[in-house]
Amino acid sequence: MKIGFIGLGIMGRPMALNLQKAGHELFVPERASLTDEVRGAATVLPSPAEVAAAAEVVILIVPDTPDVEAVLFGEGGVAAALKPGTLVIDMSSISPTATVDYAARVNAKGCDYLDAPVSGGEVGARNAALTIMVGGPRAAFDRALPLFQAMGKNITLVGEKNGAGQVTKVANQIIVALNIEAVAEALVFASKAGADPARVREALMGGFASSRILEVHAERMIKRTFDPGFRIALHQKDLNLALQSARELGVALPNTASAQQLFSAVSAAGGGQQDHSALVKALEIMASHELG
Repeated sequence: MKIGFIGLGIMGRPMALNLQKAGHELFVPERASLTDEVRGAATVLPSPAEVAAAAEVVILIVPDTPDVEAVLFGEGGVAAALKPGTLVIDMSSISPTATVDYAARVNAKGCDYLDAPVSGGEVGARNAALTIMVGGPRAAFDRALPLFQAMGKNITLVGEKNGAGQVTKVANQIIVALNIEAVAEALVFASKAGADPARVREALMGGFASSRILEVHAERMIKRTFDPGFRIALHQKDLNLALQSARELGVALPNTASAQQLFSAVSAAGGGQQDHSALVKALEIMASHELG
């Protein structure tokens, strides 16, 4: 297929390259940040509109709701050049409410729309092992499935209404944040009590407390390796979506709010671009104790 791909950052770059490796033809918009690898794998065009004009499917993965709106509907945006029958797939993590609006505006041009946010971080993107949560029509999902299979492993059509994928991603981010908080609290507690946090982690990995967060993020906390796999600033954005949606629904999310405050404390101290496992720093400050 001819794939337009917009958003070639930490996640998007390996995702796009995996599509190219699977035999698809890539078109990307010009950006100074494009790597030589991407330039060698794709046709570079001046704008998102020209990418859309060249493509059968347009995929975007950008940081936030306003970025998606700008890429789709801003000057020189995708919507200006959409041909009837083009499939637009938004793999960003954004507002479920805005997603419904964007899908309707794209549908009005005779095009299908899928919201398909991902989980799995940079490692999952590189290894084509992402979890992909999809909202939108079954026929559009079936058309996109070979593309999803080139980028991910756990691929689910959550619902045939747009927004279902984004709701699922918000739920995912709540679970991940609260698990990071739980692991951080446990390690700070154990360390301040005099136990070796690395050995505590090793022991817990064999029991009911074992989790992917304990495996990966606890190791980052202990080794102080906070280079971003997923940045605190982005997780804050996702929890803001959760809290905003909860207000709209009349749902209380008390622990989500607590995790957001801990992220905010780290961000206020200059850690917003660090990996979300750096949430532990806020708890260390309150305990007057650093792991190690």
